[in-house]
Amino acid sequence: MKLRLLIVEPSEVIAKGMQAVLQNQSQFKVLEPETTVTNISGRIVMAHADVVLINPTVIDSPEQVRGEHHAAVVALVYQYVQPAVLRRYDAVVDINDHRSIIVETLAGAVPGSQTDSAHHNYELSKRETAVLVELAKGKTNKEIADTLNVSVHTIISHRRNIVQKTGIKSVAGLTVYAMMHNLVDESVLV
Repeated sequence: MKLRLLIVEPSEVIAKGMQAVLQNQSQFKVLEPETTVTNISGRIVMAHADVVLINPTVIDSPEQVRGEHHAAVVALVYQYVQPAVLRRYDAVVDINDHRSIIVETLAGAVPGSQTDSAHHNYELSKRETAVLVELAKGKTNKEIADTLNVSVHTIISHRRNIVQKTGIKSVAGLTVYAMMHNLVDESVLV
């Protein structure tokens, strides 16, 4: 079953661009984008949206959009947004992310989706493993983003997934986890 995706973005160019990028993905039925947030909650209910990709600067909080229908609300970022604001979203997509990362992030944000079932297996994706290794080496989010050629927002999203899958919140704990799973050895740690 395809996930119903609604894009909410005031810039028609960005909204239509994201629609074009995601239109032919087998996981999604991309609905006609919304360029206004007027009665957006009602539009989400009427569209039966499973996931809403929204510019976080146009609403006060994702709860305003999520409402009773419990759609996953994913932030679409292309300008600076405070990390505290982004943490309230189910996931974060940076406009500079590769198409495959965007698709994985959107599908993973929906509880019960095929990508979300991987979270219940507690297996880290290849990208999450790469982020964990760099994190264990003592790198900051920015340094990891530069190393992996992705945005800082993507790294934050991967870190959130790593914490969710492992249940470990501290960097020290994640470093031990990486060592125990032979992802890094002691000689490369700072």
